[in-house]
Amino acid sequence: MVLRTPDSAAGAAGLAAILDRPREASLAFDFDGVLSPIVADPGQSRPFPGMVAALGRLAELIGSVSIITGRPVEAVLRLGDLGDLAALEHFAIFGLYGMQRWDWESRSVVSEPVPPGVAAARAELPALLDRPHLRGVAVEDKAMSVAVHTRRADEPQAALEALREPLRELAGRHGLALEPGRMVLELRPPGVDKGHALEAIVGRHRARSVAYFGDDLGDLAAFDAVERLREAGVAGLKVCSGSDEVPQLAARADLIVDGPPGVLEFLEGLNERLK
Repeated sequence: MVLRTPDSAAGAAGLAAILDRPREASLAFDFDGVLSPIVADPGQSRPFPGMVAALGRLAELIGSVSIITGRPVEAVLRLGDLGDLAALEHFAIFGLYGMQRWDWESRSVVSEPVPPGVAAARAELPALLDRPHLRGVAVEDKAMSVAVHTRRADEPQAALEALREPLRELAGRHGLALEPGRMVLELRPPGVDKGHALEAIVGRHRARSVAYFGDDLGDLAAFDAVERLREAGVAGLKVCSGSDEVPQLAARADLIVDGPPGVLEFLEGLNERLK
């Protein structure tokens, strides 16, 4: 299995550091669009075939392997069919952008307090979405945040644009931030993102190298974190699970792969080199 080389010098240095000292590396992955294909119904998402096994092999060779997702931890455990992977010491899940954590040490979900503004905003959404042109728009209650999906609307992009300003105003009134994604707008506490979660992982494991695999606008914060960590002496690799829907992420990546199948191919190549 051939392991692809990153396009940038910094990315190539990050991969070289991971290969040279894998026990000092931290690898982190988004769930949807990276480990699992994007589907219209988030409740039907499942990991790409072979992905969990590849992550399991990687977690036995690397210092730490983590999933950082906007989903609640319980959803990833339920949908991920993680099997033996969830029992590995070097594996962890960070849900809701780091507001929840599940790892081998605790064997339970540890959560931050639910911000009061989330419940208030959630209560106002039904009236806001009760419009003929928003038919098919769905609300995903994540307990600590709330996401509004337009992928199943009659006109997904038009619905997304129509909702952007009303949801921004709603978020502002309740002390929340509005974060855009692929056919989704999420209301969540400010200052919570995948970048902070990634930096916490690297600090906790004292990693000397890091790689992050993402596919959406919410992953830009993690790419920012990789760049900050590079400035602090931690070698880094940014991988985009390629999508025409999010060119901003592809433009920042050291390596672009072809969606979850490309992520799996890269992991299998990495496992082959490390074993």
